[in-house]
Amino acid sequence: MRFIRCLIDGQATYGILEETTVYALNGSPFESFTPGAVLGSIDQMQLLAPCQPSKIVAVGRNYAEHARELHNEVPQQPLIFLKPPSSLIAHMQSIVLPPQSQQIEHEGELAVVIGLRAKNVHKADAWKHVLGLTCANDVTARDLQKSDGQWSRAKGFDTFCPLGPWIEVGLKRAEIASLYVICRVNGVIRQTGRCNDMVFGIPDLIAYISAAMTLEPGDVILTGTPAGVGALEVDDVVEVEIDRIGILRNGVRRAAPVG
Repeated sequence: MRFIRCLIDGQATYGILEETTVYALNGSPFESFTPGAVLGSIDQMQLLAPCQPSKIVAVGRNYAEHARELHNEVPQQPLIFLKPPSSLIAHMQSIVLPPQSQQIEHEGELAVVIGLRAKNVHKADAWKHVLGLTCANDVTARDLQKSDGQWSRAKGFDTFCPLGPWIEVGLKRAEIASLYVICRVNGVIRQTGRCNDMVFGIPDLIAYISAAMTLEPGDVILTGTPAGVGALEVDDVVEVEIDRIGILRNGVRRAAPVG
């Protein structure tokens, strides 16, 4: 099953995607629901980010090769940081390069969408709190990440969290472990990694994060990026593809001049 958010008559609404057909969703993906009437083809929809998180919790250096390519040590426990919800954009919306940075980079990632409130969750119970999975791009101003000494600004610009195109529900745990994350820029593969190469798996992350902060339905965990991060330039098209989930595609443009 795939959940989407889209605009229908100017209103944001959830839907269910079956092959290429979108059905209305009576209720909420996070509560009880039933499928409704046909809304149309996915090709006719203006997609929105597939959920509305109260917070986006990202994980740094969760692939050993990525940690090494940036000359960092692999952390002994999950290295977490927050991206603001204002950084969210949807499939086919544009990443905007801000004038404050000269080194914007892509980071293709698997994202976990929380479905059930999670506080002090044990690792063994973590999957009960997952609604589904989607694709994400943890866009980063690498020069600001280095100069600021902390990551809030470098990771938090508007448009720096593409998410989507939908939420994939019902994948088996063995399938999730074998998923490949691929990031392309202008059709050329830059990153590739398998989810079972994560230093800390999804249950570990949910347990660790929920011990510090309550995860609410719709919150998102970005699980880290494989090696191969690189620069984004104006007019690039960046794709994050995860097999069995889909392809998140975003163009890149420069911010309009101020004044």
